Amino acid sequence: MKKILSLFILLLSVNLWIYSTDDGVKKPGILPDPPQDQGWTFENTPFWSDEFDYQGLPDPARWGYDIGGHGWGNNELQYYTDRIENAAVGNGVLTITAIKEPFEGKNYTSTRLVSKFKGDLLYGRVEVSAKIPAGRGTWPAIWMLPTDWEYGGWPASGEIDIMEHVGYDLNKIHISTHSEAYYWRIGTQRTATKVIENATTEFHLYRIDWTPYAIRGYIDDVHIFTSVNEGTGYKAWPFDKRFHLILNVAVGGDWGGQQGIDESIFPAAMEIDYVRFFKMIP
Repeated sequence: MKKILSLFILLLSVNLWIYSTDDGVKKPGILPDPPQDQGWTFENTPFWSDEFDYQGLPDPARWGYDIGGHGWGNNELQYYTDRIENAAVGNGVLTITAIKEPFEGKNYTSTRLVSKFKGDLLYGRVEVSAKIPAGRGTWPAIWMLPTDWEYGGWPASGEIDIMEHVGYDLNKIHISTHSEAYYWRIGTQRTATKVIENATTEFHLYRIDWTPYAIRGYIDDVHIFTSVNEGTGYKAWPFDKRFHLILNVAVGGDWGGQQGIDESIFPAAMEIDYVRFFKMIP
């Protein structure tokens, strides 16, 4: 009986000390059960949006820019600018254009538009209506990164890919999440794909529903992806902090340039009809 009691106490003490706080510091406590799906719903009216019903540069109250040409962790070939040649609003749409031109030591320019500190979200629904560019060497994306990086650098603080497309694999759309436990460099990323035959010629609705239980991805309101919170901590689920949206068209890179670049396709543009954020109803 004493042996059984001692074993129970030992197991309990291990369970007490495997619990970690958000900052990674281990403290006494019992590891909580995995979250349960509460069937959360979302408000019908967006709390943050851009309908692109104006002219000129993207609205500075809603958007900022990541600028530079250092490869962005993927050996990309473009220089991201804040010029109207690369990001312009008109005729009800935002157009992000990758251009073949010499600029700041690079041979291509484009734009990486970000809502950081202007449109941030923790749980909710994100909708983006977009038409993506065709052509080998293009790599358009609609995605999210952490605003505060509270768990550390990539991939520890997470990444949410609402839509990714590489031009050599025409019309195949990828939806993914990345974390320290599940990311592409170690081959464990959580991904779903769907072929949308007219993705480069017509607008489609790319959406995620993000709750404490899961991130679910949709194309034209058809559910194709789910990433579930296992309740094991931030290494698997860093998606309990605020994120912001990124819209960009990359050129080449480790993935987009795997089969080379067709230089005849430029300029190559992604068009965005609207972006909308909806709050989750607790």
